Amino acid sequence: MKHVIVVVGLIAGIIGATPSRAQDYPTRPIKALTTTSAGGISDIFMRALGDELNKRWGQAIVIENRPGGLQNLGARACSEAPPDGYTICILNAEPMAYNQFLLKNMPFDPEKGLQPVTNLYHLIQTLVVNSKLNVKTIDELIALSKAKPGTLNYLTAAVPLALYMDTLTKEQGADWVRVPFKGGGEAVNAVLSGSTPIALIGEGNVIGQVRAGTMTPLVMVNNIKSPNFPDVPTLAETGYKGTASRSWYGLFAPAGTPKALVDKLAKEVASIVGDPSFREKHLTARSLVPAVNTPEQFADEIRKDRAAAQQVVKDAGLEPQ
Repeated sequence: MKHVIVVVGLIAGIIGATPSRAQDYPTRPIKALTTTSAGGISDIFMRALGDELNKRWGQAIVIENRPGGLQNLGARACSEAPPDGYTICILNAEPMAYNQFLLKNMPFDPEKGLQPVTNLYHLIQTLVVNSKLNVKTIDELIALSKAKPGTLNYLTAAVPLALYMDTLTKEQGADWVRVPFKGGGEAVNAVLSGSTPIALIGEGNVIGQVRAGTMTPLVMVNNIKSPNFPDVPTLAETGYKGTASRSWYGLFAPAGTPKALVDKLAKEVASIVGDPSFREKHLTARSLVPAVNTPEQFADEIRKDRAAAQQVVKDAGLEPQ
């Protein structure tokens, strides 16, 4: 009986300590992992969000870029970190919904390795080209690729967008090659230099270049009309069919992170994103659509996206590599 009382007392102590732990959290800097290189839209957003969290909590949010490996490298590092609330990560649908259906061996478990905290935003995805190509529409780009077979390449971070380009290749006889994508900053430089003149990318990465006339937007690929470039048609308006793409970035923590800490983090992020000045400066101005929700709602969204991703990969006839 004495042992039972001791065990019950320990359990009660642990349960009772959780709210206190959440109230004190954080007491030291938090590491935030990104899966792209510095200068990309997710990196820039995470730094802005980190600055606001630092103002509120008095603890630094230290950004660590882990690009590569189809974004699995950063996701794996996050999943293997101690689940104590001091490592978080910003990830998109690729490592969380698509990669497990494209790879025979995943370096982490996307279903059990990470805890969703909150969705952050959806991207307005656009197909842009180096303006020196002198094309204004998808039809003109396809015609150019046929006239110069094997000379055009493109980049994109999103599997659905790559499948869209594959669809055009098969249906329209286009001729281009996908090259590896490391991060938004490098992607912009590649398009500007002409080494990779075509990109399917978040509009927020290329607003300045489009306005400067060095890049030409051809279409908004995921059918979200851009308030910045209202004359650029959506995919549906062009008459082309493409794979539906919900391009989101969300916040995650290692699986096993105490719920009280996850909930506190989600609530604080919602408060920051809900601030009109932050929203305008770091989301609307960068063509990002706010998508903040609860950990439970985000987890449900991911489950649905995972099922949709499995069907998309199956319909595309892709086999795990």
